[in-house]
Amino acid sequence: MSDRTRFGVLVSGSGTNLQALIDASMTDGHPAEIAVVISNNEEAFGLERARQAGIPAVHIGHKGKERAVFDQELVDTLVAHGVEWVALAGFMRILTPTFLSAFHNRVINIHPALLPSFPGTHGQKQAFAAGVRITGATVHLVDSGTDTGPIVAQGAVPVLEADTEETLQQRILSLEHCLFPMVFRWAAEGRVSVTDGRASVDLPEGEQRFLWGA
Repeated sequence: MSDRTRFGVLVSGSGTNLQALIDASMTDGHPAEIAVVISNNEEAFGLERARQAGIPAVHIGHKGKERAVFDQELVDTLVAHGVEWVALAGFMRILTPTFLSAFHNRVINIHPALLPSFPGTHGQKQAFAAGVRITGATVHLVDSGTDTGPIVAQGAVPVLEADTEETLQQRILSLEHCLFPMVFRWAAEGRVSVTDGRASVDLPEGEQRFLWGA
């Protein structure tokens, strides 16, 4: 086993943010490796992305199971692969204390809005419908609420007059593909911590916790 920080990634869909993490982890000298990818959706293309990269890909179905039972199966699989941190890359399930206690302050999530505004599903759609002029994406640590955990980093994009919901969504997604790997690396390097409910980062020289997108 290498001395790189071992991540598990949970996905439910196509896994474009997963691909961004895979690509980052395969660069020379990167401090993280993805030890396993798990999906609750057997048809999720994220599992195929993992297989193509030579990463173990595991389907664990949730239907007909109590939430805590399903979460314990996730935990058992992650632990079996030596996982230290978990990244949620479009994982469409609310995690229970069973899971969160096993990886306390070691679960990162990417959300397509500037939290605490527009939590929950379809953050881009909510922002577009509200008529905000700036929106973006947030990487946060996961707690028992819905997108309420300590914010680690954010990125913003202007909402252009010509934007549609679809074009805005794509521009936010491009920003996510920069923001999530950045925090992924910080976590692997041991730079992310939580004090009194607030996340802090021992920032590398020349980096900041905020990005501007196009």
